[in-house]
Amino acid sequence: AELLGRALLVRPDGTYEGGLGGQPELDRTAVAEARALLAAGRTESVELSESGSRCGVPVTLFVESSVPPPRMIVFGAIDFAAALVRTGKFLGYHVTVCDARPVFTTRDRFPEADDIVVDWPHRYLRRTETDQRTVLCVLTHDAKFDIPLLEVALRLPVAFVGAMGSRRTHEDRTARLREAGVGEAQLARLRSPIGLDLGARTPEETALSIAAEIVAVRQGGTGLPLTGSRTPIHQDRPPTPHHAAGVRRRSGAAASSPTR
Repeated sequence: AELLGRALLVRPDGTYEGGLGGQPELDRTAVAEARALLAAGRTESVELSESGSRCGVPVTLFVESSVPPPRMIVFGAIDFAAALVRTGKFLGYHVTVCDARPVFTTRDRFPEADDIVVDWPHRYLRRTETDQRTVLCVLTHDAKFDIPLLEVALRLPVAFVGAMGSRRTHEDRTARLREAGVGEAQLARLRSPIGLDLGARTPEETALSIAAEIVAVRQGGTGLPLTGSRTPIHQDRPPTPHHAAGVRRRSGAAASSPTR
């Protein structure tokens, strides 16, 4: 009972304010749990023991994460990009469209986008802020844009990097990236050709297939039909790692707080 309502404010770097009752081990474990949920932008309850372990007399912490929307950056101001912008907004992303060609990169063509950026993609990616929830979709389909951009993108700790193109384009792109010094571990992160095999043809269908792959990668899904499948419908995945979480001993809170 003495823990009820106590709170921690936890920051992404692991620093925190407050405490859950003078028990350093419980505080340390609560901070670790809060950071993991914060990285995924998730708010939920976590059960620990008073000693901070996963067993023993249970203490329930309510972890409330306060984070901005995750970013989706769409490179390439093409018709497929317009459909993907709409889909990204539907999924709750803050969507940016970036292309070096001002004639195509206009508010009229992408009215739903949060940001419209006219710049070389690799140059913009170097200067903009990303985190472990950021999704990068490369739709330019042009080596002079793709290669410098993917050299930067594949070295960033982001959630998803995908590139549009045929399988032949993918093989050529991969060879060029190897020549540019991109390692095999980094290349393995590239989702190319981007999207799940839905038989998509229209920009809207293609946007759906890309969005489906993004969700599957971030949530740990297989991308297979649920019909006949034995895998759980809802999977507990390790969070994709960002901001401030509140922990309280259950009674409601904004950080890490217990509730027995």
